[in-house]
Amino acid sequence: MRSTLKYACLLAGMCVSSFAHSQATKAPAYPLITHNPYFSVWSFTDQLNESTTVHWTGKNQSLLGLIKVDGVTYRFMGQQPVTYRTLVASGEEQPYTCKYTETDPGANWEKSDFNDSSWKNGTAPFGDDAKQVKTVWTSRHLWVRRTFSFVKTDVNKLILRLRHDDAAEVYLNGEKINVSEGANGDLQPIELSKSVLSKLKDGENVLAMHCENTGGGAWLDAGFADEVKPAAYKNLKDAKQIGVLITATRTVYKFNAGDASLELAFTSPLLMDNLSLMSRPVTYITYKVRSTDGKQHDVQVYLGASADIARNKPTQEVIATKSTANGLNILKAGTKEQPLLKKRGDDLRIDWGYMYVAAPTAENASQYISNDDEAIGSFAGAIKPAATNGTSVMLNTVIPFGKVGNAPVEKFVELGYDDIYSVQYFGKNLRPWWNKDGKKTIIGELQQAAADYKRIIAKCMAFDDQMSIKAAAAGGEEYAKLCAIAYRQAISAHALVRSPQGDILFLSKENFSNGSINTVDVTYPSAPLFLVYNPNLLKGMLNGIFYYSESGKFAKPWAAHDLGTYPLANGQTYGEDMPVEESGNMVLLTAAIAKAEGNAQYAKKHWKTLTQWVNFLVEDGLDPKNQLCTDDFAGHLARNANLSLKAINGIAGYAMLANMLGDKATYNKYNAIAKDYVNKWMQMADAGDHYSLVFGKPDTWSQKYNLVWDKLLDLDNFPKEVYTKEIKYYLTKQNEFGLPLDSRKTYTKSDWIIWTASLTDNPQDFKALIDPIYKFATETPTRVPLNDWHETTNGKQVGFQARSVVGGYFMKVLEEKWKNK
Repeated sequence: MRSTLKYACLLAGMCVSSFAHSQATKAPAYPLITHNPYFSVWSFTDQLNESTTVHWTGKNQSLLGLIKVDGVTYRFMGQQPVTYRTLVASGEEQPYTCKYTETDPGANWEKSDFNDSSWKNGTAPFGDDAKQVKTVWTSRHLWVRRTFSFVKTDVNKLILRLRHDDAAEVYLNGEKINVSEGANGDLQPIELSKSVLSKLKDGENVLAMHCENTGGGAWLDAGFADEVKPAAYKNLKDAKQIGVLITATRTVYKFNAGDASLELAFTSPLLMDNLSLMSRPVTYITYKVRSTDGKQHDVQVYLGASADIARNKPTQEVIATKSTANGLNILKAGTKEQPLLKKRGDDLRIDWGYMYVAAPTAENASQYISNDDEAIGSFAGAIKPAATNGTSVMLNTVIPFGKVGNAPVEKFVELGYDDIYSVQYFGKNLRPWWNKDGKKTIIGELQQAAADYKRIIAKCMAFDDQMSIKAAAAGGEEYAKLCAIAYRQAISAHALVRSPQGDILFLSKENFSNGSINTVDVTYPSAPLFLVYNPNLLKGMLNGIFYYSESGKFAKPWAAHDLGTYPLANGQTYGEDMPVEESGNMVLLTAAIAKAEGNAQYAKKHWKTLTQWVNFLVEDGLDPKNQLCTDDFAGHLARNANLSLKAINGIAGYAMLANMLGDKATYNKYNAIAKDYVNKWMQMADAGDHYSLVFGKPDTWSQKYNLVWDKLLDLDNFPKEVYTKEIKYYLTKQNEFGLPLDSRKTYTKSDWIIWTASLTDNPQDFKALIDPIYKFATETPTRVPLNDWHETTNGKQVGFQARSVVGGYFMKVLEEKWKNK
């Protein structure tokens, strides 16, 4: 196989059109604004003007883009925001009384004429949080019957507004109208068919629901609404999208609009070699316009940004203002309430702090505030909006380009967010890293970002090219595309702050999983990206966990699972420990930091804690008791061979650290233990042509992704035959969209597949394992930011989305970097 350096040089010399092949043009969702778990806007469709832009959770956060060419208006981004008219209020809107039971009611409970007189009386919403619900529900099952009156009316689209935790089934007048798996954290709009609308009677109706709480939180609430038909504009056309390119820091679209072309670029400068820049919450939106017919054309571009970006729910009142400062025209919006750090949870958006839309005054942009319904008409039609506050607010910016010819004209707008305080850390509110000393202002950051625009864009483009070259050299073009799709998602699932002790904290949010903050077994799969580009950020992911133990706040002999529920890092909230999992993760990642930095000083600082954890691994890690591991969705498992691998490599990693610190006695002791455990592991896990999922059960198998650290850290305790035997076996178990996680189910974790694939030194075998993941990323029917847990038979999401764990896609890049040090 050719060397990485030689391959990189070959790629660098390719023509631009060929080089673009190693950058992504298709993704399950397209990142537009990506800074942290709250300031995050995406497009969930291939065509940017096909749908409303959304937060990564899927809730509307509308960005509208229009271009006017010689008086004709074309839409290139977004759709008019969807609004609803309540038909039957949910409990969240207006608490309603109903009948409920927590014991199985038997057959026909959903029928209109069912006798529910023995059921209890209650008020919705139902759930386990007494502070938020009207009726507390903590049992496994809940059946609800609601009788309501309805007056027939014209309905555009009938919407079921349903919040459920977990799976729920819904009936209207005895007929099933919806089944929803899993859980959501808000009232989800679910479009119902016209046949369901016909079942909604004029007069008395019965809505019946059943919900099963399988663990964690609990919630049930529902109502009906009408999706209001948007206003139509006769002169509004759609621009034709002719291309899209996703690089590490940028998403670039190209459109034709009449006799003009538009290149639209979103740049979030997440460059990890400059934490001040990386943490600055400002995204550039760049417009580059030119004529396509050799003639001059009069061009204007419009940007509308919904105040939904600054609130959790569309019912929250917003205050918006307009100003000029430091060479910028500025629009600002935030909730009237400003409940700073008052909520915690998963499916939540920020509702404190302020969003900003800023345009350099030199661009002569005009700005104004309107309601949502007036937004398009204010530019495309003759509507003259008045400045407005309330629950329907759009921030509008119009940029004049004047007469545009063949030479492209480039202008930009900035979108920023000042969250004031990002997280709470053991009772103390912490400012974002860019303002960690409290001496900066968001206006100053917007102004500096404008002044540095050309330099930063150039730096981002250079980094994107370099990253793509390195990834392609490590694993091929499809692998490089996966890395490009994953890069911003992995970084922006964190908040960067400084601890009261002066340490860097890079705190993840466990998106669409359980909302935990700084989960260790989310840090673990995320780590390769940060080991490649800035190990200090990985320290920021470990520092809080070390502090939690070393302060005595977490007194158990193993590492904690998390620090709380985002954005409140006040102590573990996950209901169960993962003793071997998290202890092994912490020791291994500390060893990886030492490998990346070439010294073990970070480990030395925490040596007492590491020693406590590794001794626990020595005692309990070889043959783990029944417990959860990072794949907790698969349930408890005893004698987990892959978890045992983590413990063994953790012990060997600790020995490596001791050796780097010059402690030969400790190195000899723990390295001998690790080698002894390797021999025992090979015997216990031996299943002939592979190694088992569970010791003693040769008919089982699993991905041994934890084995990769034996290779990357040069521990060399496992014979190469273990690697080759497993890879050979895996290649017989693949499905269309990837290698299953293990023999229990056909679903998989895409991050682990890339770790598993990195066990091989054969590029053909690596490609064989990676190609189905690329197929999943580009063909999945589930249009959300990369979900790392999917079904290998059809590519559909099983759970999770927008999580930082896709930083694990960079494992092969990390291997190549360390191999060539």
